[in-house]
Amino acid sequence: MSEESNLMSSLWPLVPSGATDWLLELCGDGLTGFMPPAMSDAVWVLNAMYEQEQGPADVSYHEYRQVRVADGSIPADIVGGIDLDAETIATGGGLGRPEPPGPGWRRLRWAELARRTGDPAVPDGLMPSYRCFPSAQKEGSWPLGMVPPTEGSLDRETWNRLIAILTQYSPAGPDTSCLAYYSPMTLGAIDFDNLHVRAGRLGDAEILYDHSEADFSPSNLWADDRSWVLCTDYDLWATKVAGPPALINAFLNDSEIEAVRLPWAH
Repeated sequence: MSEESNLMSSLWPLVPSGATDWLLELCGDGLTGFMPPAMSDAVWVLNAMYEQEQGPADVSYHEYRQVRVADGSIPADIVGGIDLDAETIATGGGLGRPEPPGPGWRRLRWAELARRTGDPAVPDGLMPSYRCFPSAQKEGSWPLGMVPPTEGSLDRETWNRLIAILTQYSPAGPDTSCLAYYSPMTLGAIDFDNLHVRAGRLGDAEILYDHSEADFSPSNLWADDRSWVLCTDYDLWATKVAGPPALINAFLNDSEIEAVRLPWAH
C-alpha cells in the first residue's frame, strides 16, 4: 500500500454504505452524485477554465485533430470498425481532475467569457455543462487557445478554497466531522452494494482530492450534522453547495471562487 493510501485510510477510513441513506431519500439515485435540494440556500461553484494569454486561436480542437489525422501525425480513432473521428466532435473538453495548462495560460472567469460572447454564463433552465457558451465554440468544438471546464471534478485551486470557506463557516471549524462519497462512475465500477464512503475531519479534506482510486474530487462532501452538503455531479461543470445563507453568501462574495445562484436549479 502506498504512503498516500495509508494516509487516506488513516485520516478518512471507509464507512458503511448506509451513511448515504439520507441522501438517497433526499435526492434519489446517486449514480452521478447525490444532487441535494437547496435546504435553506444554495449556490453553484464553477469549475475552472483557462485561456492562452495571447487569446484563443481561430482553429478549433476538432479542426486541429482532423488535420493531424489526415496527415498521419496521429492515428484515426476507430472502434469496432466505426471511425469516431468522422462520427463525433473533438470538443476539447475533458473528464475528471484538471491540471493547469502551464506557462502562457491564465484562468478565464466565466463572467469574462459571458461579457465577451454575449452568452449568459449559464442559460436559463440549464445547469453548468457542455451546453454553456455556444458562441465560444465552432460547431461544438472549443478553440485551441481555450481549455473548457472538465466534467465531474473541481480543479485543485477551487477545491482547496472551497474547503477553507467551509471550515470558516462550520461551528467546529477544522474539527467538523464530515463524510465523503465517490460515485461508482468516478471509480469505474458500478457497485451500489458497496458504495465508497469515507469519514474524517474537514481540516483533512484537502487529501480527498488526490484519492488514488478516483481521478475526481469527491462526488459529495457533507457535514455529519447535515448543516451543509455539496455535490459535484459526474456530468456537470460545477459543484452545488446547499447550506445556510451565511455560508452561501461567503461563496458568492469570495474573490477567488466564482459562484452563481441558479433559481431554476435551487
